[in-house]
Amino acid sequence: MTTFVLVAALVVIAWSLFLGDLLRCKRPAWHWYLSGYLPTAWRVLSTWRKVAILNDLAISRRPPRGLIGDLLVKGEPLRPIAPRISFPWPNRTGLTVTVRLHPGQVPHTFAAAADALAHAWKVHAVRVTSPNRGLVVLTATGSDPLERPGLITAPVQLLSALVGVLENGTAWVMDLLMVPHWLIAGATRSGKSTLLARLITQLAPQPVALIGIDCKGGMELGLFADRLSALTTCRREAVAVLSALVVDMHDRMHECRAAGVRSIWELPEKLRPVPVVVIVDELAELYLSDGTREGKAEADQCSTLLLRLAQLGAALGMHLVVAGQRVGSDLGPGVTALRAQLGGRICHRVNDPGTAEMTLGDLNKDAVAVAQSITSEEKGVAVCTGPEGGWSRARSHLTTTKHAAAIARQYADVTPDMPAVDRALSALAGGEK
Repeated sequence: MTTFVLVAALVVIAWSLFLGDLLRCKRPAWHWYLSGYLPTAWRVLSTWRKVAILNDLAISRRPPRGLIGDLLVKGEPLRPIAPRISFPWPNRTGLTVTVRLHPGQVPHTFAAAADALAHAWKVHAVRVTSPNRGLVVLTATGSDPLERPGLITAPVQLLSALVGVLENGTAWVMDLLMVPHWLIAGATRSGKSTLLARLITQLAPQPVALIGIDCKGGMELGLFADRLSALTTCRREAVAVLSALVVDMHDRMHECRAAGVRSIWELPEKLRPVPVVVIVDELAELYLSDGTREGKAEADQCSTLLLRLAQLGAALGMHLVVAGQRVGSDLGPGVTALRAQLGGRICHRVNDPGTAEMTLGDLNKDAVAVAQSITSEEKGVAVCTGPEGGWSRARSHLTTTKHAAAIARQYADVTPDMPAVDRALSALAGGEK
């Protein structure tokens, strides 16, 4: 009987370990609810007062100075009182705790203690936000959701793309209707090209014209040539295509004005022109000049045309996705002006702090520091603007070269024609002959 009980116990333990590993890999949310939430909630409640005292999150009702006779003594009062917290409520990736601040406390103190809280609660990370005055919300993430970005799915609509997962476990969606223009920065092998490939494969099935500008000879965007309405591989071609798009943009303005509407989305569907997404790989190639008069003129033209598309194109169905390894003011004042029009920001690992500052500095200084902490092993990890105006760490889905080329071939027949662009490229080719 004892042997049978022992064998049964071993079978149960082995099955539990196997089931735990299976849930951890395939259903991390289930694994968290079943085995992670209750121990973590207990640690939050049992350690809160001690952690608050050690990290200067607790205060005393008495002042830090006392008068003993004629002597004024300054020191830390005894019996500090920790701020009140709510019950730790679970979510699919962790839990949240609401803290009611004492008078005089600010959220910055809690943000500085985020690492200490993560270690005390044995979680992956703790994020600090302040949705209302006097309140701080501590969001603990049980494990790193960026390790398995391919497990996240979400429905997408026109001009939106599911590109990965955010650090809170939700889908990372680039919505060009909500944020019409995007800037993507990242060093070599940081995941920038993978993100562009994922974006294009998501937009490929949609009735959208994709224009590729790849002045590295088309090595990156050439994979999608079957699905692209146009692909330029040098700056002269880029000038011709961008000029044609600006002319098309003015035609769309006249159509909207004649119909008495303020955007193409208010036009009847039969009269609505096709949306256009211009994808630029390696922005610096458009701005750097070889010193010749012709080179400087082309660079100035590219700068002006991109800026005009960014300033006027959103309501007219023209969108920019601009990527580069190096994005800095040394490329010229046109880059700074263009950046101001690109509301969506994504920064992978970069080689210089200036690029991280240029990409995220006008949004949040903390985001710049987090972007600079991304290591070379964290391929695909980036800091991006959040859907509600904040920022978040994220990781893009892995899109292989083979898969990207297959998607481009599969949806080649839905590629919209762009007659104005085709005429511009034909005229350029005829002039060169």
